[in-house]
Amino acid sequence: MNFSELFKLSGLLGRFSPDGKCLASCVQFRLVVRDASSLQVLQLYTCLDQIQYIEWSSDSLFILCAMYKRGIVQVWSLEQPNWHCKIDEGSAGLVASCWSPDGRHILNTTEFHLRITVWSLCTKSVSYIKYPKACQQGTAFTKDGRYMAVAERRDCKDFISIFVCSDWQLLRHFDTETQDLFGIEWAPNGCVLAAWDTCLEYKILLYSLDGRLLSTYRAYEWSLGIKSVAWSPSSQFLAIGSYDEKVRILNHVTWKKITEFEHPATVANTKTIVYKEVEKSPSVETERLSFPPTRALASSLFSTQSKYDVSQVPVFLQYIKPVADRANPKMGIGMLAFSPDNCFLATKNDNIPNAVWIWDIQKLKLFAVLEQLCAIQSFQWDPRQPRLAVCTGNSKVYLWSPAGCVAVQVPTEGDFPIVSLSWHSSGDSMALLSKDNFCVCYLEREEV
Repeated sequence: MNFSELFKLSGLLGRFSPDGKCLASCVQFRLVVRDASSLQVLQLYTCLDQIQYIEWSSDSLFILCAMYKRGIVQVWSLEQPNWHCKIDEGSAGLVASCWSPDGRHILNTTEFHLRITVWSLCTKSVSYIKYPKACQQGTAFTKDGRYMAVAERRDCKDFISIFVCSDWQLLRHFDTETQDLFGIEWAPNGCVLAAWDTCLEYKILLYSLDGRLLSTYRAYEWSLGIKSVAWSPSSQFLAIGSYDEKVRILNHVTWKKITEFEHPATVANTKTIVYKEVEKSPSVETERLSFPPTRALASSLFSTQSKYDVSQVPVFLQYIKPVADRANPKMGIGMLAFSPDNCFLATKNDNIPNAVWIWDIQKLKLFAVLEQLCAIQSFQWDPRQPRLAVCTGNSKVYLWSPAGCVAVQVPTEGDFPIVSLSWHSSGDSMALLSKDNFCVCYLEREEV
C-alpha cells in the first residue's frame, strides 16, 4: 500500500471524476483538479466565494461548484479552461444543486423549497418544477438517466411527480399515502420507486414507473420507524434500517419481509468471526535512541500500531443507551451498504458506535463483526470486489474482505483524523479525507 503526501482541503470536498482520470478538491474558494494517478495539478479555478458543494458531470467534462450563501453556481469546463458559466438564483436563494444524468442540465433548488429550476447549458433554456418537498432525499434519478422522481408537498398532502429527463415533460403525478414523506429512491433497474415516511410513522411504499402502488410495508406502529434504506445492486432486495436496531430485508417478488437482522450487544454465534482492533506501542531499540530524538523516531515513539485479533465468542460489544429526551437520538441503523457483487451487506447500529456488521446475503446470516477502538465515521465498498474500507476518525484506514482484516497507519507527520473516504472507480486507490487535508491511498491488486 502506498500513500501520497497530504494536500489541503476544505469542507470534505474531494471527488474522483466518474471516468476515474481526475480528482477534484476544494480549498476555500479555489477548485483544484489533479490527475488521479500522478496527482499533478491539471487546472486551478477560482470561484467568487467559498465553495460549499462540488459535483462532476456524468461524462467528467464539467464540474459544478455551488456557493449556497451567495445563491450562485459556477460551472467549469475541463476541455476549455477559459469557458465558464455562472448561474445566479438572485433573491430566490439556493439550498441544493445537482447535475442531471446527461451532464448538460443543472437543477437548483431555491430557498424554502419554492421551486426547482432546471438550467440547460446547451440551449440556455430554463424550466421550473413547483412545490418540491423539503426532505432528506427529495429527488431521485433512475440509473439509466431517463426518468426523475420528485417528492412534492401541496395543500398539506404529499405527491410524487415523475419527469422524462430528455425534455422535462411530466410523465406521471400521483399522491402518496404518507403523513410526511421523508425520502424516495429508485431501484437500480429503474422499475420500482421506494418512498418512505417520516421516522414517526413506520411505512415504506413501493410504486411502479406508471405510479401504481405495488405494495406497502409496515413493521410496527407507535414507535420511531425507518432510519435508512438501501437497494441491492441487483434490485432483488430492499434493506430497511430502523430505530429498533434491526434491518429488515424485503424481496422483489412479493415485497414481503424475508428476514430481519438483529444487532445485539452480545455476539454469541460460534460461526461469526469477530475481529477486535487492538493497539500496541512499537518497540524501539535503545541503541537507536538519541537526544533530542530525530523527527522520524519521535513520531514512531508516540504512534501506536493497530492490528486485529479474532475474539472468542461470546463477545460483548460496547453499547450506548440513547438519551431519550433529545431530538435525533443516536440509536438504530444509521448506515447500510450492499457490496457491488450483491453478496454482502454492511451495517452500523448507532447504539453500538464502534462496530461494523457484515452480513452474508446468500445465506442471510451474520458473517463478521469488526469491533473498532473508536466510533465508525464512514465505510464504503470497493466498486469492483467485496472489500470494505472503514475509517474511525484517526489516521488509520481499515480494510475487510472475506479473506481477512487489516489496519494500516497512514504515514503522516502530525494529526490526520480521517472522517470520510471514497474509492476510485477502478478499486485500485481511494481518497482519504479529513476536515483540513486529504491524501490518496494506492492499493496493489493482490492486497487483502
